[in-house]
Amino acid sequence: MTQPQAAAFDFLLGKWNVRHRRLKERLYGCEDWQEFSGQMHAQPILGGQGNMDDNLLNLPDGPYRAISLRTYDPENDIWAIWWLDNRTPHNLDVPVKGWFEGGKGTFFADDILNGIPIKVRFQWTRIATATPRWEQAFSSDGGLTWEGNWTMDFSKQE
Repeated sequence: MTQPQAAAFDFLLGKWNVRHRRLKERLYGCEDWQEFSGQMHAQPILGGQGNMDDNLLNLPDGPYRAISLRTYDPENDIWAIWWLDNRTPHNLDVPVKGWFEGGKGTFFADDILNGIPIKVRFQWTRIATATPRWEQAFSSDGGLTWEGNWTMDFSKQE
């Protein structure tokens, strides 16, 4: 049986260790990846109609903190996800919007990167396992091609 959309992010609640892998430069043909650790703690909000997480990202250049805010719209059966971090504490990213189907969540947004219009895609996979994965990709050609530029692999903290 398919999990109701309102409970789709329940797999993420709790405390996690995170293994990050991201491109140093995006949409420039860069093949130089950074790998670093992090921690994340996700909890429900809005009576279960949303969740948020507190993140510590241990970048090689120094750590920073961030939050993800996710809310569910039952009328339209869709999730929205925002990102905010302490490097630019007054800049809430454009939300990606989407849903879960077939054990995978896919979310899209239109945004701007270095003055260039792009499409953003988030995907959540392996959600029914002990090691869920988040992936981010950008497209500068309207979604014809995608450059994967960041993955996060999660493992529950003991």
